[in-house]
Amino acid sequence: MNKISWGIIGCGDVTEVKSGPAFNLVSDSELIAVMRRDEKKARDYAKRHSIKKWYSDAGDLINDNEVNAIYIATPPAYHEAYALQALKAGKAVYVEKPMALNSFEAERMTKAAEKSSCKICVAHYRRAQPRFIKILNLIRGNVIGEVISVDLQFHQPYQPGTENTWRTNPAISGGGLFHDLAPHQLDLMLFYFGKPVKIDGRSFNRANLYKAADFASAEVLFPNNIQFAGTWNFNAKIEDETDFCEIKGTHGTIRFAVFGNFCEIIMNGETNQLEFNHLPHVQQPMIEQVVKYFLAQGSNPCSAEDGVEVMRMIDKISG
Repeated sequence: MNKISWGIIGCGDVTEVKSGPAFNLVSDSELIAVMRRDEKKARDYAKRHSIKKWYSDAGDLINDNEVNAIYIATPPAYHEAYALQALKAGKAVYVEKPMALNSFEAERMTKAAEKSSCKICVAHYRRAQPRFIKILNLIRGNVIGEVISVDLQFHQPYQPGTENTWRTNPAISGGGLFHDLAPHQLDLMLFYFGKPVKIDGRSFNRANLYKAADFASAEVLFPNNIQFAGTWNFNAKIEDETDFCEIKGTHGTIRFAVFGNFCEIIMNGETNQLEFNHLPHVQQPMIEQVVKYFLAQGSNPCSAEDGVEVMRMIDKISG
């Protein structure tokens, strides 16, 4: 291949700005086909984004000879089936996070990719963004000394209407909002510190506003005795809303938001804010790396094995 010709399965809201437009902005990449079960919505998406083909059947898109890579952007319940179908057809796969409903499905996807000799990459796209790469370089450069601990807090007030979305239906999402948002945070910890040594966690449904748990907590031991503690509360008071991660080292501290823009480093009692440009399409840096990987011009920015590790943490924490 000298160019990646993409087909999207599941051209819903997440693809409108975050990812979809980026496929045509990256070198050696083009988006040529989209699929959605609602044919009218698929046609409308294709028309608005100047895409030449649309389908209402995933199999038709996967078997399109012009398409050589598939981006799976459906809810998690469908990731495994579509990935296996695409891999069997000899197509490279870029699959949204969380990789699957659970680690067992993720492992089957990984084995299928190995068997087919096709490439697969997981859309943990924050690891490709400048802000999080800067934090990685600060850690690896020993700027804050030896990392001792990490404290992550994500507290979000109840959002009316979420009880009627697929994100709070465990059969479709794998869990609740923890399954939807925590993969970004946990993947960054994997990206920064490596494969966990020990994972403990628990989750509860405190408010009973929907079927899924709305609270989770975790204690994870990473290599070099790095202690991670995290709490996720999706029924917090408005005044307690928090998106905060603190990495403490022997010589300094890094504090940042995973979903917001806050980022600072504290050294010798002085606090310096780190500023980064706004990204119009948040997945574009990741898609650039994925395209290079699919074209054998770079390494895998997020392997299926990493996707499995994130799913194992989620499984353990959520029970």
